[in-house]
Amino acid sequence: MATYTYQTIPKTKRQKPRIFEVQQKMTDEPLKKDPKTGLPVKRIITGGSGLVTHGASIMSMNPKKS
Repeated sequence: MATYTYQTIPKTKRQKPRIFEVQQKMTDEPLKKDPKTGLPVKRIITGGSGLVTHGASIMSMNPKKS
């Protein structure tokens, strides 16, 4: 399951947005409302970390010493 970050869309300028995370399946529909406050939400795109398992390794990029 993936973890998605959401942010509430405040109704007034004085309200601060609430940021929260939810674990969902990738096939689940994005949330439309905050389950805690009922305010509308938008999904925040965040960078992830990935593991590259193909191509040249870091060790093979080091030049050989003569």
